[in-house]
Amino acid sequence: MVKLSVVVPFYNVQTYAPDALRSLRANAREDFEFLLVDDCSTDETPELLRRAERDLPGAVLLRHQRNGGLATARNTGLDAARGEYLTFLDGDDWVAPGFYSQLVDSIDDLGCDFVRTDHVVCTGRTRTVQRVPHGRRGVSMPPREAILPADRSTSVDYAYAWAGIYHRRLLDAGLLHFTDGLRTAEDRPWIWRLHREAESFAVVGLLGIFYRRGISSSLTQIGDVRQLDFIRAFDQVLAETARDADARSLLPKAVRTYCAIISHHLGNAEESKRFEPAVARKLRTMSAAALRRMPQGILADALNSMDADRAGRLRRLRRGLSGISTSGANCTAGTAGTTTKGAAV
Repeated sequence: MVKLSVVVPFYNVQTYAPDALRSLRANAREDFEFLLVDDCSTDETPELLRRAERDLPGAVLLRHQRNGGLATARNTGLDAARGEYLTFLDGDDWVAPGFYSQLVDSIDDLGCDFVRTDHVVCTGRTRTVQRVPHGRRGVSMPPREAILPADRSTSVDYAYAWAGIYHRRLLDAGLLHFTDGLRTAEDRPWIWRLHREAESFAVVGLLGIFYRRGISSSLTQIGDVRQLDFIRAFDQVLAETARDADARSLLPKAVRTYCAIISHHLGNAEESKRFEPAVARKLRTMSAAALRRMPQGILADALNSMDADRAGRLRRLRRGLSGISTSGANCTAGTAGTTTKGAAV
């Protein structure tokens, strides 16, 4: 029986894939499988993966006929996974030797649906530890209780899918798949769904995931239209949360986080000029429409609770683009009955 399935998408990461593959070899066990998903790479990544299929114990190579993005690639791996537990790794990151065995031991001991872990951020030669924003460690508890409060970073703001391990019963229940085609913020609807619908989770102080930040091929460094998928991702968060039985208490957190992400992107567009001009204009238009779709009373409370710079940026946007179409998710309190990295809630 396969104990652990590790889903690893790769797309044009020939410089970094060898580190990821070496780290998988240092974690190999006869009951582990590594699902290597080539998302239609055009560099030397496919050849590296072909070699790994031969040389890496437990490697299973899966190929896309066309590029689908990270969310779709992860889904391909999930569909092929056979493990009792599942986890993820990105093709430009790596893990410490023996880390996955420790991760399996932690969830075995705790007996919960999923476990979340801290990780190490690697920017050039600099290493910093990023911790799950959740105070209780090594204790199984209902994940719904870790969504709030609205005005502080909580577990749903730590959306990295690879920073944890997940029991197969979540996959069988339809909770582990990602929204196909999302090019950024794909982890956001996913982590919210887990925290709303899973029964138990825990956080453990286990370090061993090394996340490579700031590389030029990362989507977080690219200012094209793919970045705007965060709006579709957060519209999904709001729509699904609005249907929850606890929508009245949970929506303020979802709205405030959405506002923080919009403000973060608008700040990037204004200050760093990272977005292409046409994309920056589309960002402002789509963001204004997103603000108009939000439940307006909750939005007003969220803006009043934010710092002056962020709230002012969003208020100016609402005033300046008041005629924008409101098509999309219509999330109101009455209907109840993204790594974006660097954006704080």
